[in-house]
Amino acid sequence: MNRLMLRSVACAALATATLLAMPAVRADDAASPDYAAIVAAPDRSDADRQVDQRRLPAKMLAFAGVKPGMTILDMAASAGYSTELLARTVAPSGKVYAQDSAAVLERFVKDKFDTRAKSPAMKNVIHVVRDYDDPIPPDVKNLDMITFFFFYHDISYLPVDRAAMNKKMFAALKPGGYLVIADHSAKPGDGTNVAKTLHRIEESTLKQEIEAAGFKLVAEGDFLHHAEDPKDIPVFKAPVPIDEFVLKYQKPQ
Repeated sequence: MNRLMLRSVACAALATATLLAMPAVRADDAASPDYAAIVAAPDRSDADRQVDQRRLPAKMLAFAGVKPGMTILDMAASAGYSTELLARTVAPSGKVYAQDSAAVLERFVKDKFDTRAKSPAMKNVIHVVRDYDDPIPPDVKNLDMITFFFFYHDISYLPVDRAAMNKKMFAALKPGGYLVIADHSAKPGDGTNVAKTLHRIEESTLKQEIEAAGFKLVAEGDFLHHAEDPKDIPVFKAPVPIDEFVLKYQKPQ
């Protein structure tokens, strides 16, 4: 074997060794996608675009840090508005579990989720129909993220063991995984007392319950705050934008 061939073999061997030594690319290491482009996808429905105006999904996705390749549980997925956005963002290799209870699906959502599920954008979504205080299938573990958008207040007046629910969400996350939760703000002192009438919850009450499960608060988003909201009007009847809080928790490493 001549010197040139020996040099080529050595270079190839070095390149192979270098590749083998490189760590695998994880979802956490993936580059942040263009969230605005995801929201602007031409195949999204006009109804979802209307919801975008108050939910500001590009900012929500960026705040949460959703990335391609992640495995996410979307709690209380309802008709799947947020589920679809998450699915588009984690694609092509990521996965989204969309959770809801059978009772809520039957009473409020009907076939809306199933209709949405026919979209190609939902091909990496698994619908999980389970009670809220036992929301995660036994084989689903080491999640990168859990999202819980604008429904925790409803959980508070349903027959749900919230402490058990929060502990099970904590257990299902990988160390370092995130819980991103948002809800409609109630006035200080209201706690969960206005959850059924105004569809609001006091931020400090929610924080106390979530943190009791072991979660650590790492970020707070102010992009849905509206100081003009008096917080004493039902969410669906308010003449001004609703004040909403957005919190990002982490399971300690």
